Amino acid sequence: DELALLAFRASHVDTMVATAISKKRKFVADGVFFAELNEMLVRELAEDGYSGVEVRQTPMRTEIIIRATRTANVLGEKGRRIRELTTLVQRRFQMAEGSVELYAERVNNRGLCAIAQCESLRYKLLGGLAVRRACYGVLRYIMEAGAKGAEVVVSGKLRGQRAKAMKFKDGYMISSGNPVREYIVSCTRHALLRQGTIGMRVKIMLDHDPKGRNGPSTPIPDTVVIHTPKDDEDMAKPYVGKEMEM
Repeated sequence: DELALLAFRASHVDTMVATAISKKRKFVADGVFFAELNEMLVRELAEDGYSGVEVRQTPMRTEIIIRATRTANVLGEKGRRIRELTTLVQRRFQMAEGSVELYAERVNNRGLCAIAQCESLRYKLLGGLAVRRACYGVLRYIMEAGAKGAEVVVSGKLRGQRAKAMKFKDGYMISSGNPVREYIVSCTRHALLRQGTIGMRVKIMLDHDPKGRNGPSTPIPDTVVIHTPKDDEDMAKPYVGKEMEM
């Protein structure tokens, strides 16, 4: 009986090892899932100010948090649209009923969200607004929202048959080093106009925020802070003309 039990346990372990996914495959699968989900939501919620998605894995279920500027449109009337999106995600990724939950989160400052600003620029260009005017409008809105720097690049057949790129900059922008990962948020979108495809990229450099609400809490390493010297009361004051009296 003991031998049979040991054999059963060994075979059970072998099947577990066979069905268990390797770490490499898991990371790839998670990345593909996030990319497909993000692409689906970009196409579905572009007009509702979609600003990104966050996936949280819990032991009970998968939580998907959709960030948007207009959360009322994402939720729909009496939560109808968010339920439709939940069903869509379940069917597309073959998830069990009730294993996935979708939430809508409002973006605090949409002027500091690159996705929201890039979509705004896209709709301005699709509406027929002049490229220069649209780009300067987005740039001014970003800087007024409290960004440290901004850059807007528009490329394609802007005027005439010759394709060219136009770059608009304002403020301070870093392009290398580890702080780029924390301080720079960027987004790329395409607009299908009559004359051809126009590509646009919006880069925003966030400002340092010690509370971590509107920017990273970690300061940039090369920032120089000059402190005001402390008043030292114990320091002896020089007496001018003391030697003359003596």
